[in-house]
Amino acid sequence: MPINFHDKTNQNTYSSRKADPTWIETVGKEIDLRGKRVLDIGCGGGIYSRALADMGAAYVTGLDFSRELLEAADRASEGYPQIEFVYGNAYETGREEEAYDLVLERAVIHHLDQLPAAFAECFRVLRPGGFCLIQDRTPEDCLLPGSSTHIKGYFFEKFPALAEKEVSRRYSSAAVQSALKEAGFSSVKEISLWEVRKKYSDISGLRHDILERTGRSILHELNDSKLAGLVGYIESRLPDAGVIIEEDRWTIWLAVK
Repeated sequence: MPINFHDKTNQNTYSSRKADPTWIETVGKEIDLRGKRVLDIGCGGGIYSRALADMGAAYVTGLDFSRELLEAADRASEGYPQIEFVYGNAYETGREEEAYDLVLERAVIHHLDQLPAAFAECFRVLRPGGFCLIQDRTPEDCLLPGSSTHIKGYFFEKFPALAEKEVSRRYSSAAVQSALKEAGFSSVKEISLWEVRKKYSDISGLRHDILERTGRSILHELNDSKLAGLVGYIESRLPDAGVIIEEDRWTIWLAVK
């Protein structure tokens, strides 16, 4: 069954890790965040809200539709007075018009079925000249083969039906760009990014993350028995694994108001 973002047992699944330097470097090259006001829509556990603050943002609003995730984000963000977490959704943020310099939606749009409406809300809350940064996976990103770094590829080799589920909820780059332009954005830049998800000292750490479904909503489609089978399959493909550096490929769309 799909992940329940309102279940307290899933409360910390998106708060325990840090944004990788690959992401920080890529975004930092495109946008100078010093002194900026940022809205992080679908902030989850606040991982990227904290990264944006560390990059110099003067004020970050993390917004999510799950009060349980917001509680976890607030706990994990102690020591960040420039971050506030608020309840809302991608279609109706409740934020003031033209209040932000950057709106981030990372790993959000595959949960949405009305992209133009969501992007129109981004447009509304951005100041003229502000940036909208959308990050998600296209179907092409999802279907890359499994390897010692691209672990997720093994999920879909083992369970082709899982690949169908994953692709069915992803938008093509053309669809994203079209929706951004329909919402009023004048220019859109596309960036491909291999982002380090996590480093494991050995296979046991990866095994634990998968069995706990940590930060992996797609694995909630598998029951515990199938999940154990997936772990066995991955271990058979990585028999001599030492340190594992797991990466995911993402597409970033950077639009300007």
